[in-house]
Amino acid sequence: MSEATHLPCVDKKECGSSDAYSWNNEKEQGYCHACELKTWMFKDKLWVKRSGQSKGIPLDNQEDSLVEDFVPKDIKEPVTGGTFVGMRGITSSTMEKFGVKTDGDKQHYVYPSGGAKTRHIAEKTFSTQKGFKTDELFGMNIFPVGASKIVTITEGELDAMSAWQMLSQGSTYTNPVVSLPSATPSGKLWEKCKGWLDSFEKIILSVDNDTAGAKVAETMFDLFPTKVYMMDHGKYKDANDFLQAGDQKSYKSAWWGARKYSPAGFTAGVDAWMSAIDGEDPYEYTPTPIEAYNKIGKGLVKGGITVVKAPPGTGKSSYLRMLMHFLAVKQDKVTAALMMEEVKSVTGRAMATYQLGKNVKTKEDAEFNGVTEDEVKEAIKVVLGDTGERFVSFDINPQDPVEDTLKQCKYAISVYNAEYIFIDHLQRLAYLSGTDGATSALTELGVKLTELAKRRNVGIICISHVNNDGKTKYASSIEEEAIVLIEMSRDKKSDDIQERNTTYLEITKNRPYALTGPAGMLTYDVETDMVTERLGPREPVTNNKGDF
Repeated sequence: MSEATHLPCVDKKECGSSDAYSWNNEKEQGYCHACELKTWMFKDKLWVKRSGQSKGIPLDNQEDSLVEDFVPKDIKEPVTGGTFVGMRGITSSTMEKFGVKTDGDKQHYVYPSGGAKTRHIAEKTFSTQKGFKTDELFGMNIFPVGASKIVTITEGELDAMSAWQMLSQGSTYTNPVVSLPSATPSGKLWEKCKGWLDSFEKIILSVDNDTAGAKVAETMFDLFPTKVYMMDHGKYKDANDFLQAGDQKSYKSAWWGARKYSPAGFTAGVDAWMSAIDGEDPYEYTPTPIEAYNKIGKGLVKGGITVVKAPPGTGKSSYLRMLMHFLAVKQDKVTAALMMEEVKSVTGRAMATYQLGKNVKTKEDAEFNGVTEDEVKEAIKVVLGDTGERFVSFDINPQDPVEDTLKQCKYAISVYNAEYIFIDHLQRLAYLSGTDGATSALTELGVKLTELAKRRNVGIICISHVNNDGKTKYASSIEEEAIVLIEMSRDKKSDDIQERNTTYLEITKNRPYALTGPAGMLTYDVETDMVTERLGPREPVTNNKGDF
């Protein structure tokens, strides 16, 4: 390919865009769509000119914020043979517009960075060429940025070309039509393409009416809640079905009639109810490493909020770390965490501690326990899994904590496919919101998080601090929203050292499975900085609720 798009802007200091820059190898020219910086080669030097400047300046005269190695090297068309051949109702001219060549039994769909996805026509299978990336949208490089207000997204390359051909027939249609690289796009795609998609006022989804299509719609809604519109394909499966049936008129009508997507709706009719029964798994759960807890609560439940309430010093953070490591490593569940009282390295080293079984919470701890920093890093890699994204941590904007928490939770689900999200802790969100409006802010957050958990079938586990009387401050409304309520206690003044290091769990609310009562014990090991389940009969312990 002669054109490389979605590159970082060369002016990192003034612009900082990560994907707005384009470079054309044939013309030896570049342009940033974010800051309007122009670049070109002249007499073996790279020249730049900013918007408003009358003359260009050689790059070697620029400030240090400009980098010299930005020019894409060896941008090559991976498909050297083949011609533009029409098929399945798609014309050769449409194939040429999208750069799709056919070479014998192979049809090559070239993506923006130059990699190709190859369709083996006779075998009805796909393969990929070196350089193919799943974090791009097919066709997004052939439409001028900023030239239109609407973008249409399909689930396949043939559908994208079919849709564009039908919409452009007999008109001067210029709106982009792009396709996802697969029916289950990766989180990296949304992260990389979010800025490009957000530049449009309207995003029309022309996707299959199935589970994968519904997931795409949910993801798009969470990322662009005011911009997403859904087409009703009616009796047709996808855009190419319309084209092969010669029903371009119906496709255009469906496109113009696309309705704003909303996850809310009615369930009516036999088919809709049967679909709900078949497609939904109410109160799906993942077992915890605490056997006694699983007997009552079964595990960490999806589709709602679990609130863990406890006074200071009962081991809440240790409990969360144990659960997060177990979910990610033992259950292979993508887990996200908002840990507001610690920096990222503490969270990462805590995961490494549970992976190694040795305290590496600090560099001094690791050295004392004979663990090298390379071994700590390798342990963290195990927790992160093959994708590197099995465990993610996120921050929030302290100026708008409630709304940003909701936004980041949506992002964790949509981009990283998180199944469980941990929030430590609710009171800190309240303090950031300001004490005057803290209760109302957390009430609003609780309702919205509950709806999000239910709609996306994820589990959200929140820590709630309580005072010595066992009462929470500001967060009682979220406790009411919770489907499971766990209370923790520990006798920090006991003469028995084992009792001092034992945390007791009790389920006091269990909407999914009804059972409540003692739900296990955790023992804290000072040497390893870990908690494990303490087996055996539960000893009575005095706490703010009385004796168990």
